[in-house]
Amino acid sequence: MLVWILITVMVSPNRSMNRGSNTPGVKGKGEMKAIYCVKLADWPALEMRDISAPSPGAGEVVVRNEAWGVNYVDYLMCQGGYQLRPDPPFVPGLESAGRIVATGPDVGAFDVGERVMATHRPGGFAEETVVAERQLIKMPDAMEMTAAAGFRSAFITAYHGLVQGGHLLAGETALIHGAGGGMGHAAVQVARLLGARVIATATGSEKHEVLRTLGADHTLEYRDGFRDAVKDLTDGRGADVIFDPVGGDTFDETMRCLNWGARIVVVGFTAGRPALAKTNHILIKGASVTGIRAGEFGRRNPVVAKANLEVLLDWAGAGKIAPYISHRFPLEGVEDAFRAIADRQVIGKAVLTRDT
Repeated sequence: MLVWILITVMVSPNRSMNRGSNTPGVKGKGEMKAIYCVKLADWPALEMRDISAPSPGAGEVVVRNEAWGVNYVDYLMCQGGYQLRPDPPFVPGLESAGRIVATGPDVGAFDVGERVMATHRPGGFAEETVVAERQLIKMPDAMEMTAAAGFRSAFITAYHGLVQGGHLLAGETALIHGAGGGMGHAAVQVARLLGARVIATATGSEKHEVLRTLGADHTLEYRDGFRDAVKDLTDGRGADVIFDPVGGDTFDETMRCLNWGARIVVVGFTAGRPALAKTNHILIKGASVTGIRAGEFGRRNPVVAKANLEVLLDWAGAGKIAPYISHRFPLEGVEDAFRAIADRQVIGKAVLTRDT
């Protein structure tokens, strides 16, 4: 049984963070702090601003956030390098965890005081956020706020990718790329619970050590190449399901270590280059390549998405899955969090917290 794993790196707030003036047009009572991206640039231009606290509308609640997940996507969005490209100034942040402090009309499933996980598109890096009821998940009793802030995006994507995208079966071999990050950690844990044999690729001995504690049967170093090792570990057959958030050269090499009938699940391209699938390899191996977008899948298939979530929350409540958090920062330290992500220092997840 896994416990909630928290290894904290204490970091002081970034001294270069600018403090801007109030932003008009946000209705509510009192004031709060929020992080704004004020310019899209290779290095994000961020400001902390004092703004009016929000009030909920129909079907909405106000969440007083206690922790925020920091994702590579947040960093890309502030560079202007993500497909969702808000115009500055905007509040980044896609996921948070906190307590409901106010509810609007027509909210039926949530009450003031409940602990929740919330998603944003974006808008999460603020002390309080207005969230539609449909974007909330009640937290398991045993889950800590920091774990909740790093849970939703990674584990929902991993489960959907491996189950609906990869049709992973017990006894098969799952090859998890980008396994040193939060989504990769989630995929390793989910694949293990589904009964698969797990081969995980990552860079650096510390990441490999953590992956073995999370259930990876074998860990491989990207930089050494992995094709021959995967073949050796599978008696020449190759992997059955490949979970790939990396793309680029990693995808290209993956095409040379596929088992017959392999399913490649494309989750992203953090390598910076979308790969081109060679159809001759796909044909010869009877393979398939599937792209997944967990959020869009949930909107189009709400019944299946709800069932996925119920499995994950049951596992989380039983202590079987949890995000591994290597770095924690205060809210005003988001620039330090981006730096840690950009420099590949983060193992698993980085989070922002109120109490750091």
